[in-house]
Amino acid sequence: MTEDKPGRKVADQYDRGYDYTKYWDNRDYEHASEEIAIRRLLDGRHFGAAADVGGGFGRLCLLLREYADHVTLAEPSLTQLEAAKSALAGTDIDQVQMQADDLQFDDASLDLITMVRVMHHIPEPSAEFAEIARVLKPGATALIEVANYGHFKNRRRYKKEGKPLPVEPVSIRTVAADEPDAIAFVNHNVDTVVGQLATAGLTLVDKLSVSNLRSERLKKMLPTGVMLAAEKAAQRRLASRDFGPSIFLELRRD
Repeated sequence: MTEDKPGRKVADQYDRGYDYTKYWDNRDYEHASEEIAIRRLLDGRHFGAAADVGGGFGRLCLLLREYADHVTLAEPSLTQLEAAKSALAGTDIDQVQMQADDLQFDDASLDLITMVRVMHHIPEPSAEFAEIARVLKPGATALIEVANYGHFKNRRRYKKEGKPLPVEPVSIRTVAADEPDAIAFVNHNVDTVVGQLATAGLTLVDKLSVSNLRSERLKKMLPTGVMLAAEKAAQRRLASRDFGPSIFLELRRD
């Protein structure tokens, strides 16, 4: 990350030679799991104006276009926006550079916002949540994905050790950062995040546990169709206890 003014970080990490499109090679299960969750949470509704915040190269924008008359990809990385030109070619989806903590939309102008695979880069998301609340109309919908520290394995480990789950974000870096301003990689406590969202004026409506079979070993053993059938069966059941690695929150703007 770099700074455009004192104290403010700019999410330009994907402008440093990293091809995020390649990350999704051999991740059909993960992508389809997220699409299943979004379809379930939107549940046949239709919206006017929607934005995918931090949406990368537009991976989920085509799906959102099925649910909204107008979709904007709001992405901070110029590299990702360049990739989006190809991914979204021939569509009417707008592609605009902007930060999640400085959304270039008018107050109360959007009916739907999605923010997926962004929270694991934001240890303290209050500014981002305030911006989302600002640009949503009263009663509008936000879908925010949370990288969940309290998944089943961690809950079992902490219970065995007789310790409570951390309420603050936990860094999940496995190697030392190679740059002094390297982007954060964190998992969150879902209850803490829901409280932060409520403070911003965003009320929890529903949630799903997503990518519950995220395992390279399982993907080698099982056909994708079988994994997705199990995923569909698990999403709501595991959400009640926040057991999955990724929790999709549906929120309503107060």
